Order: sequence, then C-alpha cells, then structure tokens
Amino acid sequence: MEVFNTPNKIIITCNKRLSPYLQQEVEELGFEIKRSFSTGVELFNTLSETIKLNLNLRTASQILYSIKEFKASNPQELYDELKEIAWEELIAFDGYFSVTSNVDNETITTPLFANLKVKDAIVDRIKEKKDIRPNSGSDSNKAVVHLYWKDDRAEIFIDSSGETLAKHGYRKHPGKAPMLEALAASTILASKWDGKSSFVNPMCGSGTLAIEAALIATNRRPGLYRMNYSFMHFIGYDEEVFFQERRNLKEQVNKKANPKIVASDISQQAIDIAIMNAKTAGVDQLIDFEVCDFAETTVPQDEKGIAIFNPEYGERLGNHSQLELTYKRVGDFLKQNCKGYRGYIFTGNPDLAKKIGLRASRKVEFYNGKLDCRLLEYELYEGTREKPKVIYE
Repeated sequence: MEVFNTPNKIIITCNKRLSPYLQQEVEELGFEIKRSFSTGVELFNTLSETIKLNLNLRTASQILYSIKEFKASNPQELYDELKEIAWEELIAFDGYFSVTSNVDNETITTPLFANLKVKDAIVDRIKEKKDIRPNSGSDSNKAVVHLYWKDDRAEIFIDSSGETLAKHGYRKHPGKAPMLEALAASTILASKWDGKSSFVNPMCGSGTLAIEAALIATNRRPGLYRMNYSFMHFIGYDEEVFFQERRNLKEQVNKKANPKIVASDISQQAIDIAIMNAKTAGVDQLIDFEVCDFAETTVPQDEKGIAIFNPEYGERLGNHSQLELTYKRVGDFLKQNCKGYRGYIFTGNPDLAKKIGLRASRKVEFYNGKLDCRLLEYELYEGTREKPKVIYE
C-alpha cells in the first residue's frame, strides 16, 4: 500500500468553532478544500502531504488519512473488513500501534470494545503474514489508527498526527486554567491582528496569547517544537521529506519582525511561567513582561493595535462578586488607556460581560473545552462618544 504517494481522502479535525480559522490556514498553505464542517475540513491528497500540514497548522487537532470505507453492522463484520487490509505493508511486525475511535453503533456499548476489534484484526493479519505479532497499547506516540463508525458506515484512517496538534509543544509549564494553544491562535486570527502593530495582553497568565501572537508575527510554526508524529511510524515514511519541511520552517521565520507585544499579570509566579514558556518558544525577546495590576499595563501609543483580555469566567476560578468589579475595571481600562485600539475580551460568562460597560461591535463564537464562549470586540475611539447600553448575545 503506497499510502505516502497515493492521494485519498484526508480529514483535518479541530475543536468546535475553529473550522473557519483552520480553513484559512489550509488554503494559505496552498491546499484545495473539498468540504468544510463544524469540526474540520476535508482534502484529497497523499499521506506525504500530511507532513507539511502537521508541521504548519496552528488550529488543527488531528490529520486523518483514509485507508478504507465499508459497511459493518456489528463487531464481527468490522473485524472481517479490517482483516482484509494489508496491514503488514503499513505497520512493521516488530512495531507498536494504538487505536482511537469515534463510534456510534447500537451493537457497541463502549468504544474500547470497538478499539479491541480493530487491534485484533490488525494483529491477526500481520501474525498470519509475518508470523509475529506487533505490540499495541494506548500510547499515541507511535503509529495510530483511527476508526470512524456510525450506524453501519465505517471508515478506517491513519492518524498521521498521533498526539494532538492543538498543543504546540512549547508550554512546559501550563499554569492555572490555561487557554489551549489552538484556541489562542484562533482568537488572534479572528481579531485580524496584522502582526506588526502593538499587541497588549493584560492578565496574561501563563502567556499563551502573547506567545502565540509572537509566533504568528514571526511566522514560527508548531512543527519547530516537535520531532515525533504518528506518520513517522508507518512503512514507507521518508524522513527526508520531514527534514526538508523542517528546513523550510526555519527558513520562513521572519527574524526582522518586531511588533510591540506587552504581557502583564499581577502574579510573579504567572509571569515566571510565561517567561519560561516564551523562552522555550524562542520568542521571549519579543515580549515585554510586566508584573502589575492589569490597570497599570503599559499601552504603547506609537503603533496602536489590539488589547486582548482572557479574564476569569467565574466557572473554575475566582469569586463572582469580585469578578463583576474586575470586568467593570477592564472596561474602564479599555476606555481610558486604549483609545485608538481594538479591544477584545474572551469570556464564557455573559452576565459578567455586561459589566464591561461597552457595546461590542462584534461577537465571535468559540468554545473553551465544553464552555460556550465569546470573543467580544470593541472599537475604542479616540474621541468622546456617548456610552450606550451593552448588548450581549
């Protein structure tokens, strides 16, 4: 099976509501999208091309290469169909693989049983052909096979990513309630920040938003921080394709980019963590870190850009009555200190958002985990304007 050089269906998944930003990224890389849906996009290409996608995409989760579509009403039919695949040409007999799945079939009470049937089919096939059984388990750092099974329609994929792409590899110290890197990158793309003007991030926590901004501004891609993907553990992988793509990533870094990025937090510990993460990402020299109350954050006035907050929502952290005052102070800070900027607040609490005291010019829907959230945009005019009532949807 020449999967590395044979075009087939490719599904790139992402967290819900990130699909528009994933589509933007994929098209900017020069790929044609066949279909878009709420949690991903579909392409038609080779497994080799997934190498470029895996190394470049900021907003993706997994990149799946289809091997076979078939009908299966029960576990035995699933096993029989999968055992027909030439797994000995994909997975080394002395290798290791794991199975993930998305299953909705009335004969299956737990996805673990479906995973077991997939493993049995693969192992039994290779045992028959090579007289030795490969190892399997739950670790996703080697070859990963993914099953999609809904009713009687099944499809088996190579998961070319393995461990999720939504984590970008530089955040060794996450801090409290961190924003996922793919979500942070998506919010910045949603803001349409130009990568050149100022980027102000009070309440920065572990620094994810500021670091992602620096990575975008300098065109540093997630593949620079990761050296292991699932595609490396399938037969036919050409490591030169990978290393050439990594060389391309290094050459594409814009070392002349020097946007004014300011990140502040009242916690010295949070700033220490943010600095460590920024150093791992190689962008610590691009970010001015400050330990202070957010209202004292330096706001550059020479190159006005965006100011973005990701305050506590009252779900996992913080006291609700105290947060009401905090949100009001955030609104005051934006009005008084950020004139001429675009302000952004990412929140999962509409009641607290009403305390900001500004009318949002745009509301972009996101999820943070399972929590329904909004990125609220505010035009912060330099002149005086009558303060309207806030509107939140």
